[in-house]
Amino acid sequence: MIKKETIQALAQERIDEMDNDTYLVDITISNTNQILVEIDNLKGGSSVEDCIRVSRNVEHNLDREVEDFELQVTTPGLSNPFKVHQQYVKNIGRDVKVLFKEVGSIEGKLVEVSDNEIVVETESKEKIEGRKKKELVVRQHPILIENIKETKIVISFK
Repeated sequence: MIKKETIQALAQERIDEMDNDTYLVDITISNTNQILVEIDNLKGGSSVEDCIRVSRNVEHNLDREVEDFELQVTTPGLSNPFKVHQQYVKNIGRDVKVLFKEVGSIEGKLVEVSDNEIVVETESKEKIEGRKKKELVVRQHPILIENIKETKIVISFK
């Protein structure tokens, strides 16, 4: 069986040669040696050329004669939850939905990211005491990373 550490080292070797904005998101290896490597870039998506470079480095350093495998190098899908800290950083300013480990969720704009916390900004129309009309209220909600079950981008077609 091909080891995840081996794939990670080979992928990271090529990523380190590209630029400091490209990062490894995830590696999965099935029991039938189907290898999926996900990479991304802080300044937009990774290019096809980036995926090819990582794929070639992994493929050329594994021996199909010893162990057959299927390799796919791709970027994470928009509908997939965040897996690494860099994905939070990359998506500052975008609408996200955060599902909590305990109960509940929150949807709003990701406005800040630190090592142990994110801040999600929400807007809602609320009745203000002494006023006839509802007014727009903006609130910032700090959320500890350890309390997050998953975070996904909210796709909208505004």
